Amino acid sequence: MPALPWHAIDTVLLDMDGTLLDLHYDNHFWMDHLPQRYAELHGVSRAMAEMELQPLFERNAGQLQWYCLDFWSAELKIPVRELKLETAHLIALRPDADTFLAAIKRAGKRVILITNAHRDSLSLKLERIELAPYFERLISSHDYGFAKENPQFWDALQADINFDPARSLFIDDTLPILRSAQAFGVGHLLAVKEPDSKKGPKDTAEFAAVGDYRDLIVGL
Repeated sequence: MPALPWHAIDTVLLDMDGTLLDLHYDNHFWMDHLPQRYAELHGVSRAMAEMELQPLFERNAGQLQWYCLDFWSAELKIPVRELKLETAHLIALRPDADTFLAAIKRAGKRVILITNAHRDSLSLKLERIELAPYFERLISSHDYGFAKENPQFWDALQADINFDPARSLFIDDTLPILRSAQAFGVGHLLAVKEPDSKKGPKDTAEFAAVGDYRDLIVGL
């Protein structure tokens, strides 16, 4: 991956899940733990639970409600917040993400977290991983009413924090979100090579991808 032109970057926008935190926690929860607990709480088989959940997941993917714990608690009639606590021991920082955060903060960059995570999910993770001190702001897309995939999220972000997209770096593990940021005019974009430590590298299509956060601070 080529060195970043840090002289041309004032603002660093960072995703949380899969970017700073290992996506294994979320993947395990939604794909394994939730279907199992849904089956137990509703008295159905695991196979039946997956048959019922899959179309709901597909219908809501990429929309704001996909990330909303209140929506899923009501839709599935199960206490999703409480269930998330049952696997909270899996919440983990990606390797050297804290080294990168400390370096960009020391360098005087404006550092802002932008996540689709529901505020309850964000709070749960911040209780276990000390991320808040590195950031000027911690923004959930639920604050604006639009997921990051939606162009209106970026308009709301601009109105809120008044940043120069052309002089900003954005790192995210989701390609539709990176493409949305690109369409808005964010000048420097990076995907994540291995957002889930248990699944291996992923195809990041047209985007360069960060594998080792220590590589990004060269020339900072």
